[in-house]
Amino acid sequence: MLEEINEFFKGQRAKQKAVETMLRFGLSVDPQGRVYCGPIELAPAKFGRGLGIDRRVIIETAKEIAANSALLKIFGALEPRAFVVRAAKGMGHDVIVIQADPHVSGTVAQVTKVLADNKVKIRQILADDPDLFPDPVLTIIVEGRLSGKLINLLRSLPVANSISIR
Repeated sequence: MLEEINEFFKGQRAKQKAVETMLRFGLSVDPQGRVYCGPIELAPAKFGRGLGIDRRVIIETAKEIAANSALLKIFGALEPRAFVVRAAKGMGHDVIVIQADPHVSGTVAQVTKVLADNKVKIRQILADDPDLFPDPVLTIIVEGRLSGKLINLLRSLPVANSISIR
């Protein structure tokens, strides 16, 4: 998907940066070419300033997306989600960060099976899209703290290149 989008904005690095940010944060575009975070319209000047891009580039990018039915179908349907990884410790939860080959299936299944078998409740799980993130990771926030035994069990899984607990 990102390849097709980058092809559309080929040679326009500032627009590509804006588009990648929209995808990463779930920022949508409406048919009039306005950018939203959920129901909140984002001011192009502030969005651009945050990326170091002129507001006019943000406006042009959103209007180009709105004018293209294939792009609008994607960007019109994006939704932001809260990712509580940085707040997890304060909430009393552990975070499991797994680096694995994103093209190999079974990583999520193996990790969640170990957690389920040990009666660990998953609060949130997010797998980075390898097209959007150069070093994608699988992040799992679990209720409470993990035991050393369980951490060692997770680290012994063959699907993971590395597993860290935060």
